Amino acid sequence: MELYFKGDISSIEDGLKLLSKRFNIQLSTDGYPIQVRNQPGPLRVANQSGQGEISFEKPIHFFRALGLWLEHSQKITEFDLTEDPQFNMSGVMLDASRNAVPTVNEVEKLLQRMAVMGLDTLMLYTEDTYEVKEYPYFGYFRGRYTFEELRACDEYAAKLGIEMIPCIQTLGHLREALKWNYAKDFKDTDDILLVDEPKTYEFLESCLRAASEPFQTKRIHIGMDETFQLGLGNYLENHGFENHVDLMNRHLQKVVSITEKLGLKPMIWSDMYFPLFAENSPYKDDNGSIRKEILEGIPDVELVYWNYYRNEQEVYERDFQNHMLLGSTPIFAGGAWTWSGLAPNYGKAIATTEAALAACKKEGIQEIFVTLWGDNGAETPFAAASPILQLFAEHTYQKEVSLERVSERFKFCGDGDFADFMKLKLLDETPGVMKDNMNSSMTSKVLLYQDSLIGLYDENVRGLSLGEHYQQLVPALEKAKQENPAWESLFDLYEQLARVLADKAEIGIKILEAYQNTDYEQMKSILMTLDKIQVNVDLLRKKHRNIWFAAYKPFGWEVIDIRYGGILTRIDSVKYRIQDWLEGRISRLEELEEERLRHDGPWEFADGLVGGNVYHRIVTAGNFSL
Repeated sequence: MELYFKGDISSIEDGLKLLSKRFNIQLSTDGYPIQVRNQPGPLRVANQSGQGEISFEKPIHFFRALGLWLEHSQKITEFDLTEDPQFNMSGVMLDASRNAVPTVNEVEKLLQRMAVMGLDTLMLYTEDTYEVKEYPYFGYFRGRYTFEELRACDEYAAKLGIEMIPCIQTLGHLREALKWNYAKDFKDTDDILLVDEPKTYEFLESCLRAASEPFQTKRIHIGMDETFQLGLGNYLENHGFENHVDLMNRHLQKVVSITEKLGLKPMIWSDMYFPLFAENSPYKDDNGSIRKEILEGIPDVELVYWNYYRNEQEVYERDFQNHMLLGSTPIFAGGAWTWSGLAPNYGKAIATTEAALAACKKEGIQEIFVTLWGDNGAETPFAAASPILQLFAEHTYQKEVSLERVSERFKFCGDGDFADFMKLKLLDETPGVMKDNMNSSMTSKVLLYQDSLIGLYDENVRGLSLGEHYQQLVPALEKAKQENPAWESLFDLYEQLARVLADKAEIGIKILEAYQNTDYEQMKSILMTLDKIQVNVDLLRKKHRNIWFAAYKPFGWEVIDIRYGGILTRIDSVKYRIQDWLEGRISRLEELEEERLRHDGPWEFADGLVGGNVYHRIVTAGNFSL
């Protein structure tokens, strides 16, 4: 299609050239005319009397409008529609610290997808995955971004009307950064910095400078969440006990003084201030208000309230109101639930997003973003979050949003079928799991990694017929793969995962039953099934590897290789043990003599939860760090 954009195009011309390749359109003065107006007010797209029209306020609005115009022009000849943005900022935070570090090319692909959806901000979450030249071990062999890589991402984003904001940590979540000896003099605990230590602030000034200089923005996210052990390590030994809120405020003041020196505008996660809001909080006065001296101790920073756990709108409304007691309107961070293991938890992502964004609109929240965390290895490809990005985007431009509307837009913006993507949640939302998987069962992860002979989760899955569940899922995902050519490799990965679990989900239960019944013929049949599982796991590894190396830097894949290798070598040893029993070299299998208990810990196992844990707690009752 040839198009001729005329009018106010100076602010969007470079981005238009980038997206023209995505949409397969040619820019030509001989093309179909589209009048472009850069003006305040809602975004508008129309096609009437042989001419198109696009009106936009911000460049990002133009790129969303362009997608809307192209989508509607494929369906009807004439149309006229407007959208009224609900938020001043709506974006994405991409985790580049939990094993997977997206390549510059992958970030550019995400930026294009965001531009078409109308999302205007991207944060790269980098705990130690950016280069700090004064500290060569910072991010060593972790896939850290160079200055030039970050600058390239920022310049690309700017062409599409997207602001990139650096997102780092300046107190906790620094385990990988602090594990080297250079940090021994300025760490409190294994993952928290030592408050009041001068070397801490020398280190942080270098980090803040390195993290911010590649970007045009003056905004920066400086983290500071989940520092539950603050002051309880070396600080406690050196200075004695001090209340964590006081420590937090004093440290934050010192960090903010550095950001002021560098001309930066910081934001932090707000969770460490939640004790201020409790009804019986010692930080409140007799009138129930937060004490003045506490409020005065909190520096001038923007607070980011994160919550991706609750599906009750009133919870978010209450928390927004509590944040406003601190004197400003918070930023909201929701979640795409890409961090439950190998598959996305779309049920929970949608339920929590719907409740949270309704509350945002009601309470006047103006800035929102969706987090794409990669906890415990980043096993779920981040691209799988695309349907949830579309959900955030539609809420950004509409007061009321239906999933039918999201599905329609995702077909254009994401080149995928929304309903087919929703089938991926069935890898974890299995029999035995509650609706929308609100308790975050990691069913597919625990069944893939758990040992076939020890079977720590066998009692959790007994009677659920999960093998049959996954067997039925295989053809559904195969069909989805065929009908979503742009996402063939993603659906191919999950089809293969379902194929593995169709055999592996209950193999431990079958082994135990054959052993207890002294059923040698059944055990011989199981050996053949174990051979099949080995072949299919290795094929799964290779499909996963293809996706990883197409999207991420190579660093981190060694962790996933070790996990897959563990499955394969353990199956080999399981066959060895069974063969010894079958051939009479041993009279008993001690692994099968132990009484089977439900897996219970270290986190509470709630109703509607088959299994959930981190890798090292799934594969053994022992300890990797002995």
